Amino acid sequence: MLCCDKEEAMSLKVNAKIVIVGCGISGIAAAHRLVKAGFHHVRIVEATARSGGRIKTGSLGDNIIEIGANWIHGPSEENPVFCLARQYGLLDPEALTPENQAMDIGGHPPWVPNVFTSSGRKLNIEDVAPAVEMFAELLEQSSEFQSQGGEPYASMGDFIRSEVRRQAAEKWKDVDAAAISTRLHVVSNLLKVECCVNGSHSMDDVGLGAFGLYKTLPGLDCTFPGGYEGLIKNLMSELPGGLVTYNQPVQCVHWSNTEKRENPVEIECEAGERITADHVIITVPLGYLKKHHSTLFRPPLPLHKLHSVQRLGFGTNNKIFVEFDSPWWDADCEVIYYLWEDEDAMVDQVPDIQRSWIKKLFGFTVLKPTERYGHILCGWIAGHESEYMETLSEQEVMQGVTQLIRRFTGNPTITPRRILRSQWFHDPWTCGSYTYPGRGCSLQDLENMMEPLPTKTSQAQPLQVLFAGEATHPCYYSTVHGALLSGWREADRLISHYSSISPSELPRSKL
Repeated sequence: MLCCDKEEAMSLKVNAKIVIVGCGISGIAAAHRLVKAGFHHVRIVEATARSGGRIKTGSLGDNIIEIGANWIHGPSEENPVFCLARQYGLLDPEALTPENQAMDIGGHPPWVPNVFTSSGRKLNIEDVAPAVEMFAELLEQSSEFQSQGGEPYASMGDFIRSEVRRQAAEKWKDVDAAAISTRLHVVSNLLKVECCVNGSHSMDDVGLGAFGLYKTLPGLDCTFPGGYEGLIKNLMSELPGGLVTYNQPVQCVHWSNTEKRENPVEIECEAGERITADHVIITVPLGYLKKHHSTLFRPPLPLHKLHSVQRLGFGTNNKIFVEFDSPWWDADCEVIYYLWEDEDAMVDQVPDIQRSWIKKLFGFTVLKPTERYGHILCGWIAGHESEYMETLSEQEVMQGVTQLIRRFTGNPTITPRRILRSQWFHDPWTCGSYTYPGRGCSLQDLENMMEPLPTKTSQAQPLQVLFAGEATHPCYYSTVHGALLSGWREADRLISHYSSISPSELPRSKL
């Protein structure tokens, strides 16, 4: 009899119907894990014509560029993206060295900078170093509020500005006014950098207490020489053919609070198809969830879950790739910063977006090595200014970038060869870039994000709707490894559910 019970439980698992909504890295990771564990009826429905979601590789001329995810953040043994990339042979030899993996950069790579001002001056490192050091110390300090409890300032932005003013009065009292002004403009620029890092409009939108929830992994951030999508292609090649249905947007997920349904979940697609399933894993971006939660779930999300969707931040961080015939930056330069001397001290947003959107662009990272990329810079711009940039023509963006570079370098002849920009805010399936902890956020919000529905389950009323994606990871939100781990987590939740079914819990009709 026990043998039959085991077979019965195995049959339940093998025949369980699981639908995954979204074919980004978290959806692919969940499918991978489930198929490997012996589930036979796994299906992914994807709204677009491609796999990968916010991992999106493109080209500028003959060069591979990343329109979406850019780096492996913290490429070390603890990072599953790094381990997979190594397994598939997708990385440069230097990324694989023990020295590279052991380097702990705390989320901020030690790039060699060139710094220019809006009056066309190039600054020395010594001019900016005191402000850079103070800013880095404040970021480190701010991470401690999460464990201490209590938020002495309204937001990250408020904390940084207040502390810089306080410390400057103390530490820089013997420094002349012009040098102090330059240092405060450096702080403005670094606030704009942090807007890009966090994917927020302003650091005033980022919660101080929750800022420390984000955890970094050791390792010097690295890129994929052949493009990030190589990871997606390798993972997809290991899934059974026909597992993904493309161009199939989901209109509504009908789940059940009652026990009397043969299939607890029904996925209603825009094209009219209705798919019944035992479980559905939702992997849509938080931006999409914020916009469509009221129509995406029937019954609606429980209030505590909805409040967390609303409290968590989801902003826009876009890239503007610019190619040149020859470099105008130093040979060892890895990042270019722009300081606006006409800005009020320590601002990270512009008062007139239509006229001054370009002021939000903090500068450029240099695509290296030159042998691979030629002379390409990647400009970074976050927030509402970034969203406005998306509405402009490519020619208008090219004009804005050209004027900016000419002004800051003092060279009126610099002319880009071509540009390409990302437009993540106006992508209807993402509605932005990635998650950050908003004001008033806490760890509870991230835990609410990953909580399955119904919130109280039994064998008669089992797990129906599960949630994965970077916005559901408690400390690696906004990252590819966070998204990947969340997909594995939800697959493991289902694997564990079927592994723990005891004979007494098997449906009566089957005993």
